[in-house]
Amino acid sequence: MPNILHRLSIDAPPERVYQLAATREGIQQWWTGHPVAGDDTIGGQLSVYFREPADTAAATFEVEGRSPEQIVWRCVNGPQDWIGTRITFALTPRPDGGTTLLFSHQGWQRENEFMNGCSTNWAAYLTSLKSGAEGNSFNAYPGGEISRWD
Repeated sequence: MPNILHRLSIDAPPERVYQLAATREGIQQWWTGHPVAGDDTIGGQLSVYFREPADTAAATFEVEGRSPEQIVWRCVNGPQDWIGTRITFALTPRPDGGTTLLFSHQGWQRENEFMNGCSTNWAAYLTSLKSGAEGNSFNAYPGGEISRWD
């Protein structure tokens, strides 16, 4: 199965990166630009929204893992190609006080144009996470969107 993989060096402590990747409030800042609904604890479900009014979630994820070293979500609702895929944020402290973030969106059934566009957008939104974690501005949706599907 094909996967989306990204590696970022972030000049911020792992605790800061963790708060942005693991919490509803953090995800809203760097990714969605809209409130994230649900429960961000293990076993909970997070629903992300990219449009107003926020009546239909773009995707819903079950939180399968949440520790200072790794956050894991499984997509339970959203684009058909996302259903059943897993998103992982693995955080490793660097000797200089920063963080290495290994991101994966795994389990795609096949590589296709949609997957390629998602990889492009993930890179843009992870750059938003990096920027905000480092004390600069975020570039959440719609500003960070590079590959558009509508």
